[in-house]
Amino acid sequence: MIKKILIANRGEIAVRIVRACAEMGIKSVAVYAEADRYALHVKKADEAYSLGPDTVAGYLNAHRLVNLAVAAGCDALHPGYGFLSENPELAEICARRNIRFIGPSAEVIRRMGDKTEARQAMREAGVPVTPGSDGNLANLDEALQMAEEIGYPVMLKATCGGGGRGIRCCQSRNELSRAFDRVISEAEKAFGRAEVFLEKFIASPRHIEVQILADSHGNVIHLFERDCSIQRRHQKLLEIAPSPQLSDAQREYIGDLAVRTAKAVDYTNAGTVEFLLDAEDNFYFMEMNTRLQVEHPVTEAITGIDIVREQIRIAAGLQLGYQQSDVQRRGYAMEFRINAEDPQNDFLPSFGRITRYFATGGPGVRTDGAIYTGYEIPPYYDSMCAKLIVWALDWDLLIDRAIRALRDIGVYGIKTTIPFHLEILKSADFETGKFDTSFIDNHPELLNYSLKRSSRQAAAAIAAAIAANMGL
Repeated sequence: MIKKILIANRGEIAVRIVRACAEMGIKSVAVYAEADRYALHVKKADEAYSLGPDTVAGYLNAHRLVNLAVAAGCDALHPGYGFLSENPELAEICARRNIRFIGPSAEVIRRMGDKTEARQAMREAGVPVTPGSDGNLANLDEALQMAEEIGYPVMLKATCGGGGRGIRCCQSRNELSRAFDRVISEAEKAFGRAEVFLEKFIASPRHIEVQILADSHGNVIHLFERDCSIQRRHQKLLEIAPSPQLSDAQREYIGDLAVRTAKAVDYTNAGTVEFLLDAEDNFYFMEMNTRLQVEHPVTEAITGIDIVREQIRIAAGLQLGYQQSDVQRRGYAMEFRINAEDPQNDFLPSFGRITRYFATGGPGVRTDGAIYTGYEIPPYYDSMCAKLIVWALDWDLLIDRAIRALRDIGVYGIKTTIPFHLEILKSADFETGKFDTSFIDNHPELLNYSLKRSSRQAAAAIAAAIAANMGL
């Protein structure tokens, strides 16, 4: 079994992995840039090592991270999500240095990271994909010709893109002509490859993804689906498991598609297969994320399966602890991304010192976070500082419990997305469980909330100000 893991990440996901290690009797090693010296993952891990003063470069230096793992006596490395989690070079270096990479092989990461190659693999496996180019576009003329064949609107996408970057919806020939060079430039700057492809734009789809686990013994299972349709600018805001929009027949169908996808590319470890569901209830493969997802806790909540624990077991060469027949779902779960942002100011980041923080609790409530009272949120990284996960037996109770849990949280000193989440929950359209990726755009009234404080919140704010002035 693995004895010591270097966590090549930061923030709440690093804390999450530290906790899994502690439960399994595995030593955890944190890394940090100087901006993260006082971060929670540094405090929680068994050991911690500095990556130097640069705020980002250390987290992106595969050779240095693996060298640190070797020097610290680690036998495994967990990449978390973001940073180098889908970088095949990191997996290759780990293999050369006899460090177990907790994720799929470098070959699979590379293959599924190339969206045109992934689409071709899915076609061969009989998994439906959106109509579009067979490979990368050679030039603008080819893009224009393809768009005429499949019909506008179309999506122009970076071949190695992700996170909502390197993507444009084009409604006409003129829009495509203007966007082509811009997306090429974005792709090269953000992902190091100036390659793009084209696919048919699916109007107002639902974004449904399936969590899979696969071991090195040929066993592949799915852990049901998550609904990630509530998005802003292709960035997820909250996630739900299972989707309240699918029938049991659809759920079984998409689960089988995800397992077929994993088997087609000889996948191992945890992964997520993402689909779009159109207005006619057709599923289309979108991409496969070859890593742990931000929203994995909602799947854990409805299945009772610890996905990070299974990742570590699989990387150690063990068989899955579950067969498909063992995986049962119970109730509904929802995850809210608590971002340090001001929704009423175009979601601009709101970095700074947290003067007071009160976590929520109660039945069916979990918080995965990286913040504490007095913590200074650095402006160099993603704005997500915590995740609230709420579970309940049925949909109506889930919404009631989520409203209570969001009102329980106290985060002072910065602005957050908490009040925006509350407005989403109170929306009649959301309560019916019928929504798609255009939900946020179609409900601008969600931003018209008041930040009037309750007497308890006012008292807490006053106490925080007094403590700050007294240097407490």
